[in-house]
Amino acid sequence: MATSTSPEIAVVRGGGAFLLEETEPANVFTPEDFSDEQRQIAGTTAEFATNDILPAADAIEAKEFAVTRGLMKKAGELGLLAVDVPEEYEGLALGKVTSAIVAENISKLASFSVAFSAHVGIGTLPLVWYGTEEQKRRYLPKLASGEWVSSYALSEASSGSDAMNIRTRAVLSEDGQHYVLNGEKMWITNAGISDLFTIFAKIVDAKDGDLAQGKFSAFLVERGTPGLTVGAEEHKLGIRGSSTCPLVLSECQVPVGNLLGEAGKGHHIAFNILNVGRYKLGVACVGGAKTSLENSVGYAKERKAFGKSIAEFGLIQQKIADAAARIYVGETMCYRTVGAIDRSLGEIPADKAGDAREIQKRIEEFAVECSVLKVWASEMLGMVTDHGVQILGGYGYVEDYPAERAWRDARINRIFEGTNEINRLIITGFLMKRAMSGQLALLPAIKTLMDEVMGAPSLAGEMDGGEDTLAREAKMLANGKKLALFAAGVASQKYMTALAEEQEVMAAIAEMVMEVYALESALLRARKMRQAGDKADRVAMAEAMTQIYAETAFERIVSSARQVVGAAAEGDALRTQLAILRRLAKHEPANGVALSRKVAAAVIGKGRYIL
Repeated sequence: MATSTSPEIAVVRGGGAFLLEETEPANVFTPEDFSDEQRQIAGTTAEFATNDILPAADAIEAKEFAVTRGLMKKAGELGLLAVDVPEEYEGLALGKVTSAIVAENISKLASFSVAFSAHVGIGTLPLVWYGTEEQKRRYLPKLASGEWVSSYALSEASSGSDAMNIRTRAVLSEDGQHYVLNGEKMWITNAGISDLFTIFAKIVDAKDGDLAQGKFSAFLVERGTPGLTVGAEEHKLGIRGSSTCPLVLSECQVPVGNLLGEAGKGHHIAFNILNVGRYKLGVACVGGAKTSLENSVGYAKERKAFGKSIAEFGLIQQKIADAAARIYVGETMCYRTVGAIDRSLGEIPADKAGDAREIQKRIEEFAVECSVLKVWASEMLGMVTDHGVQILGGYGYVEDYPAERAWRDARINRIFEGTNEINRLIITGFLMKRAMSGQLALLPAIKTLMDEVMGAPSLAGEMDGGEDTLAREAKMLANGKKLALFAAGVASQKYMTALAEEQEVMAAIAEMVMEVYALESALLRARKMRQAGDKADRVAMAEAMTQIYAETAFERIVSSARQVVGAAAEGDALRTQLAILRRLAKHEPANGVALSRKVAAAVIGKGRYIL
């Protein structure tokens, strides 16, 4: 039976609507809304990661893949591989929030987390959404139980982010019984341990083989299929214990019944699956960051220098508090997004329940937010693990301590699921596409704002919130939204339809969008906790971490707006726009030192992340 989010949480629109609409705290899903069943699943997953995965870390890192396969099988026995699989195929169908909870709590060792996430996400979901009845019955029970492991093979040496430019080709055999595949895939996660591969190729005419006219398609290919060769393991900077190999397809004969979805519609599979991969990567980064922080705090409490533990030093506390605040923001953004997706899926009419196209359409509605999570959380994890290395000092740089591995492992997340550069372009590009199609009232909002800011100065920068603890942060958020819209308006007027070619400007706009979403999510959760009567100490910590991160978010918004204005204007126009920017950027800073000490004390006292 599907686990849903709280019925009191209203459906919230995706696609960047948060830039234009006010959201009530009660209407965002947060970790405080987890059901008892979801908390139990979180506990089961965390226990499995602590008691089974971490003790096997050395064997996993040494590429002893029999150990990884054994752990995958046990994960299947616990039901952790079946969360996204429909019940009729021996799955649990527990919803996207529950799936995200599993992804977060299993991520204590990145190498295994990557293998697990690739299997349950991009390895299994294409079959769930696009498989025929016969394909689902043949493969899904094996994938849900862990008897089989799956892989997703899209990337090629010449087409990493440029997925549509693949060169692997498929030709229908003369007797019409097989597709014959030829080509090579690169950097395929789980390739060395997989039993089933989703492989993308272009179906071309046997005579001319014109790739430009080829039909981008997906195929289910079993291990052992003649013509399929798994190459040697890659030796990587990080996630060394996850299997990563090339695939070579040489006259590989795939039965026509193993075409996945429709011929020529493989891009729907590739890109819709990536949206799920992106938000799952986000929650996995949050889980990894929590583990890194716990290790850092444990060391800081034990390490003595100048007669006291280094956890008592202000600059160490500052790093601990910064890490905690970033984790708070990250988990809040992730569950806000996944909760909204779950609620949207829950609104699918009964006559369309289980309709893969309707499910994908509703998830695609949140493509902007999924890319935001992927970029923001991967960079957050990079910062938190870097703090960990610095806190451990020389010990952080040697393999005997976990900080070194965590730092190396974190780096891949900025490349996985589309590089962060590509995802920044997706964020702005998708917003503009929705604006041009009328799905998002972005252009009217920009015009209204431009009329407002080009007029007489207002008191927009004043901070008078009375008794509201987060009044300053609320005003920073409001002005942050205005800055994002203002910069988007300046860029649109300058470049018009050529904006997509100005990648630096597109990325700067994406930066503002991400930080608006981050700050708003943090603010909404803290206010929701206070309104719901949560424990006073928890509310105080949520508010303090929101205040800490607000300064970082607002500085990045202002800096990015300045970058856009500097690129798009000059002379008197530039001076006018900079004056507007300074007006909107005006704010009184919080006492960051006191806030950091307050949050760090709570984290150090608990020995881990506090919420």
